[in-house]
Amino acid sequence: MDTTLHPAVTALLHTPTTARLRPLFEGNNISYAIGFKHINYVAEAAVLDHFRQAGLSVGDLYRRFGLGFDVVDIRSRLGALLAVDDEVEAVVTPRTKEDADRFRFRVEQFVQRDGRRVRCADSTVVVALRVDGHIASEEPCPAGLERFTTARLGEGERLELAATPVPYGGLTAGRGTTADPVLSELIGETNAFGWRWRVGYFYCHYNERVQMSGFLRIMEEVEDLFLADRGLAIKKVLDTRGWIPVVTQSRVEILDETVMEEELYTVYTVENIFKTLLYTTRMDCYVLRDGVLVKTATGTITHGYLQEVAPNRWEMAEFDEATVSALTTPRKAAS
Repeated sequence: MDTTLHPAVTALLHTPTTARLRPLFEGNNISYAIGFKHINYVAEAAVLDHFRQAGLSVGDLYRRFGLGFDVVDIRSRLGALLAVDDEVEAVVTPRTKEDADRFRFRVEQFVQRDGRRVRCADSTVVVALRVDGHIASEEPCPAGLERFTTARLGEGERLELAATPVPYGGLTAGRGTTADPVLSELIGETNAFGWRWRVGYFYCHYNERVQMSGFLRIMEEVEDLFLADRGLAIKKVLDTRGWIPVVTQSRVEILDETVMEEELYTVYTVENIFKTLLYTTRMDCYVLRDGVLVKTATGTITHGYLQEVAPNRWEMAEFDEATVSALTTPRKAAS
C-alpha cells in the first residue's frame, strides 16, 4: 500500500465500508416496492457514507478544498425487490485502478428475507472531484487526492446542426415540447422519442450543474412521456392490464456538464425487445451551445412489466401484440 497517500485517501481507495440505509418513501410509487431511481439513490448514499467514514465528507471536500463531489457514471443491476420498509445493508468495495483519475466503487445492497441475506442490487459507481471556480480552497488537497480532481467533468461529442432551432419560450414553458426541428433531425427515421425542456435548479448542485440524481429523474420522466406517446401510459396500463413497470438494469453516464436552466434535448431510443418480456432503451441528452449540439449524458435502461398472479406474488408479464407494436413502431417527430 502506498505510504505517501494521506490516510483518508488510502481509506477511500482500499478500505471497504458498510452502511445501513433506508430508501426514501418518495420511491414507493407502485405497490410496496421501491423504484429503480431510488435504488440508485441508495447506492449513491452508500458512497457518500464511504467518503464520510474515510474522513473526507462531501461538505469538507467543498468547504476545505473547493471540490465538488460528482457521480459521473452509475450502472446498476436489480436482482430482488426492494420494499418500502427494508433496511439496506450497503457494502461499498473500492475498485479504483492504480492509474485511474476517477474513483470507482462496487456497491452491493442486501436485505433480509425470511432469515436469508438477499442481494437486491449490484452497482458500479464512478466519482470525480470537480474543482469549483466559485470558491477558494482553504487548504491544499490531502496527498494523493489531487489526481482525482478535474477542472471540468468531461467534453461531450459535438454535433453540427442542419436544422434551425426555434425559440423555446419563457421560464413558464413548463414540461417543454416534443415538436422541435432539432429533435426531428436527431431522431430521423429511428424508433425514438424526443423531448426538449429547460432544466430547473432542483436538478442541479453546487449552484451550477445537473447532478446524477437529476439525470436519473430525467430518465424516469422521458420513459413516462415516451410510454404515453406510444399509447402505453402507465396509469392506463395499470388499470386495464394490471401490469406494473419494473426495471432490471440501468446505466447513466455524464459526458459533459449541463448547466442550470439550459435547454435539454433528450432522445429516447428503443434498441431491443427480448422475448416479449423486456425492452431496452437508450437515453441521449444534448444542449445547444454556439450553434452546436453538445452531448452531455447518455444511458440505457431495461424495462418490463410485472403482473400479480396471486396476492402479493408477482411474475413477469409477456407483452401482447399491441404492446410489441407500440414499442416497435417508430413515430415521426413533429417539427
